[in-house]
Amino acid sequence: MSKKNDETPASAGTGVTPRGAYPHTKRVGNFIFVSGTSSRRPNNTIAGVDIIDEMGTKHLNIEVQTREVLKNIEKNLAKEGATLKDVVDVTSFLVNMNDFAGYNKTYAEFFDKETGPARTTVAVHQLPHPDLVIEIKVMAYKPQ
Repeated sequence: MSKKNDETPASAGTGVTPRGAYPHTKRVGNFIFVSGTSSRRPNNTIAGVDIIDEMGTKHLNIEVQTREVLKNIEKNLAKEGATLKDVVDVTSFLVNMNDFAGYNKTYAEFFDKETGPARTTVAVHQLPHPDLVIEIKVMAYKPQ
């Protein structure tokens, strides 16, 4: 049985095509599940990757990547008529827990300690691209 989400183009929301056979969002009743989201842009570049010398040495900026991830999630939620205020649960995946402070600082730009969602942050060995240092998935509650 086809639902609204199944008929939405894969790139709806962020303009980024998923890297597999899954939608960016899936609505089940009043709940909206947002697939793991990165800082990848529609042109397949990754926000927060700074080349710092002529040899191609990279600096992977956790604050820039976190900000871009949350903005991408916000765009995906908007396609479902929801906002970040509707998010009830967040799971964040960090490649390096030494990035936690920068991630936490940037996260606080979007969510409030007292009224924000529940959150779990875990370390992972790697993400689907070597320049990604964070991926976030969320669950939102928004009555239809």
